[in-house]
Amino acid sequence: MAHTSMSGTSSGGTSSSGTAHAWAALGGDPALLDRVGYEGTGGLPARLPVMELARSCVAVCALAAAELAARRTGGPVPAVRVDDGAVTAAFHSDRLVRVDGVAPTTFAPLSRFWRAADGWVRTHANYPHHRARLLSALGLPGDADVEAVAAGIGGRRALEVEETVYAAGGLAVAARTPEEWAAHEQGSRAAAHPLLTLAPVHELDEQPPRILPELTGGTRLPAAGLRVLDLTRVLAGPIATRTLALLGADVLRIDSPRLPESQEAHNDTGMGKRSTLLDLGDRVRDRRIFEELLESADVVVLGYRPGALDRFRGMAPAALAARNPGLVIAQLSAWGRYGPWAERRGFDSLVQVATGIAAIEGDQGQPGALPAQALDHGTGYLLAAGVLRALTEQHAEGRARLVRLSLTQTAAWLMNRLRKDPAEEAGDGGVCAPEQWLTETDSPMGRLRHAVAPVSFTGGPANWLRPPGFWGADPPEWR
Repeated sequence: MAHTSMSGTSSGGTSSSGTAHAWAALGGDPALLDRVGYEGTGGLPARLPVMELARSCVAVCALAAAELAARRTGGPVPAVRVDDGAVTAAFHSDRLVRVDGVAPTTFAPLSRFWRAADGWVRTHANYPHHRARLLSALGLPGDADVEAVAAGIGGRRALEVEETVYAAGGLAVAARTPEEWAAHEQGSRAAAHPLLTLAPVHELDEQPPRILPELTGGTRLPAAGLRVLDLTRVLAGPIATRTLALLGADVLRIDSPRLPESQEAHNDTGMGKRSTLLDLGDRVRDRRIFEELLESADVVVLGYRPGALDRFRGMAPAALAARNPGLVIAQLSAWGRYGPWAERRGFDSLVQVATGIAAIEGDQGQPGALPAQALDHGTGYLLAAGVLRALTEQHAEGRARLVRLSLTQTAAWLMNRLRKDPAEEAGDGGVCAPEQWLTETDSPMGRLRHAVAPVSFTGGPANWLRPPGFWGADPPEWR
């Protein structure tokens, strides 16, 4: 791994162009960019400016946290420090986590690239139900192996596989070039959208400013005392809520008992949180409990695909805000809430393939991948930043706020707006994780090794207050 220090950014506070663009998208005061300093060595080697994306997303998240801390203490905005080593380790956190020395399984055998008759296809089958739907769509038995799937896909056109598998509720995406994605309706719609949106929930009447309690006792944790309902899965959403937990929020993750989740994934993204199971379709008990939690929540983060929660009445942003007028609502999707793919499931690896990132990063006709799940991680820090900025805006203007992001919009930003620093070298693509950015703690699952948080500002937290626990094992109540 080549370690590079970015000469285009200085510890004195000069902002990177990516940080400035993301901070403007968040509606932040450009004068605050002088509070950000950059240092350290690290790297996410790729043809695309992945390291610039990573440091920019972490920078605006830390700056939004510092800004909210200043608002709640009445003091100046603390200085923000972005260390490339910490950023690099954090963007590999899902690969670096260990329990008693055991590494996680990041991708199942059927989650991979496949050669189709006229190109390449990438599938995602980490969850049992997605694996079953993939095999069913291909007309294969439930115990089919890699060779059988390869044969089933190899005789079909890539787009045929994509449509057949999606029609069956599975996940498969044909590899496209950037030009092919730009010509696709979903790609052109994504290109026309901003990196993110942060705005009041317009259906509501004007509300008075929402003044959060002043931080006392020396704490500068900007989210201290705030309650966050976390309805997210996999990486981007849980990374956002993991960050809010780091910053002092009481984060309660809610999952359906009908959907499986990986404890290995939760070992990484469950830091600082509690996790419970509620069936929102159960109106006798579980929905009533959810409504009681919502009544006193400050933030709701929704990471399910658009339309997935529609069967549960009252889950649209306007309906949520009507029941809790001071709420901040954050919505995350893979493909965006627009276009023909709006309601499709998606993951970072699939978005890379559809948008042409895999084509850019590939070699000799074979698609490649970014050195980390950078769309997930970057979008997660942007989502947390959006929540923090929404809370700051409420101090002045009141009203519920809605934050929206998608992996495809982050991908468009990476491909079209960001630029590599001239000093950044290609490197060898390995995982760069100096021991100084890893730490260990005891957890209910065993001895946990994890990456330290990259979000850093003067007076801010050095680590999470608690490790993750067993997924779904906590009571559905606020701390």
